[in-house]
Amino acid sequence: MPISWDDFEKIDMRAGTITEVKDFPKAKKPAYQLTIDFGEIGIKKSSAQITNLYQKETLPGMQVVAVVNFPPKQIADFLSECLVLGVYTDKKEVVLLGPERKVENGWRIG
Repeated sequence: MPISWDDFEKIDMRAGTITEVKDFPKAKKPAYQLTIDFGEIGIKKSSAQITNLYQKETLPGMQVVAVVNFPPKQIADFLSECLVLGVYTDKKEVVLLGPERKVENGWRIG
């Protein structure tokens, strides 16, 4: 279903840098708890089902793109504050989306 340009502009997507990664054993599906620095809009947390392709030690310092204006979502005992974006492979594994070069945290995608 097509959306209007006005609908698209309501989605606040920003670049941020992962600063911390924790295991999330209480999640129904394997996931990490990410802490992401979005610069001027602050630090946000996200639950991400990316354990198939990413080791938690390699994620800090990686820049990602996330939707930052969804309402927080309770996942087990964790409050996810943004949605990190990725591409699903044919095996349902998630490949993270990020800028192809370093940008300022908090810069808007548009």
